[in-house]
Amino acid sequence: MMAELVARTGRHQQRYEHGYRLIAGCVPFRYRDGNDGCGDSSEKTVEVLMINSTSGPGLLFPKCGFALLLKGGWENDETVEEAAVREAIEEAGVRGDLMDFLGYYEFRSKTLQDECSPEGLCKAAMFALFVKEELESWPEQSTRKRSWLAVSEALGSCRHAWMRDALECFCKWHEECNGGGSRLH
Repeated sequence: MMAELVARTGRHQQRYEHGYRLIAGCVPFRYRDGNDGCGDSSEKTVEVLMINSTSGPGLLFPKCGFALLLKGGWENDETVEEAAVREAIEEAGVRGDLMDFLGYYEFRSKTLQDECSPEGLCKAAMFALFVKEELESWPEQSTRKRSWLAVSEALGSCRHAWMRDALECFCKWHEECNGGGSRLH
């Protein structure tokens, strides 16, 4: 019997640095066979997983708070990599291999203002996550909807500029790692 997964809540364990709330997240991706019945079946299309926002329209990558790309608070008892993996499970119900670090992205959030970051400043450490498993149930399932999108569609669906920047960085990373062997757009 599998133990029930529960999302972490509250901010008492959140990490802060120089007025920024530290966030960890990922760009979850998978490969879809490009065989459409009339061409080379070896070509694969990259899809990225996005989730709906709980605070308004638009899709997000998994993360904490207002999602889009998967992201969330990095807590004192975990590494940034552990936090990114946890957010993928909590927000989107996916597991896989955490790949390379994509970069830091700074943004301001009205929903994440608190006494440690009154201006709502956030700094997100983002990673690429190769998805190997989609869970049937996950902690935020009742408030989140998963959507697999082609990268070009995901770029047009991003709710925040910093998430578009992270997705563009993912595209560059993927091209460098794979030598253009898979279609991103």
